[in-house]
Amino acid sequence: MVEDFNIRDSLWDLSFLHHLFIGNDLIIIADSFHLSLLFPTNQVPTRYTDNINDSNSVIDLMFLQCNSSILNNHSIHPEWYLSSDHAPLTITISILDEFINTCKSTIQKNKIEEKQFVNDTISAIKNLDVSNLLDILLLEKAINDSSKNIDNAWNKNAKLTNITKHSKRWWDNNCSRDLEKYRSSKSLENWKFFCKTVKNTKRTFFDLKIMEIANKKQGP
Repeated sequence: MVEDFNIRDSLWDLSFLHHLFIGNDLIIIADSFHLSLLFPTNQVPTRYTDNINDSNSVIDLMFLQCNSSILNNHSIHPEWYLSSDHAPLTITISILDEFINTCKSTIQKNKIEEKQFVNDTISAIKNLDVSNLLDILLLEKAINDSSKNIDNAWNKNAKLTNITKHSKRWWDNNCSRDLEKYRSSKSLENWKFFCKTVKNTKRTFFDLKIMEIANKKQGP
């Protein structure tokens, strides 16, 4: 929460000698939103006056999440206020590096790889040794072995594909087939047929998704 609050108070302005009840009110309101007053790295005014009878003041404040060990101060930049009479306030927020996966591992439905994966998974479960589960350590080993075998079955049959902005979960082999027909012929008839295939495919896909969500949430 950052604002010109237009409140002078000794709590945040060292050059001001008075503490007012309205300053307490502001702190209480901010605290109700789990925000606390930040103190600047440089104790300088935030508002600069052209009137020699007035003094510069600190009336621009910044509040952030309470008890943050990372975001706990800000900076005031009096050299940036230019034609304004208020100095800008800045805070530096560190952004951690994030790994973004550009590939995904998939097995297409109703393909031979899907059937092989199911068969390999069934075999892994059937061959799992559960005859000597005498304690929790042996149980955990059996579970880990089962997990490794299923992972191996997946990696053996899955195909890596690139994730792009054009990736569509509803796209299937029928769409690819009819698109290729149109590209080969460039005919209006095949284009219309391709559009119809896409429309029907999307409708089927999203109808199933809606049904899944409705069944899961027990409501529309």
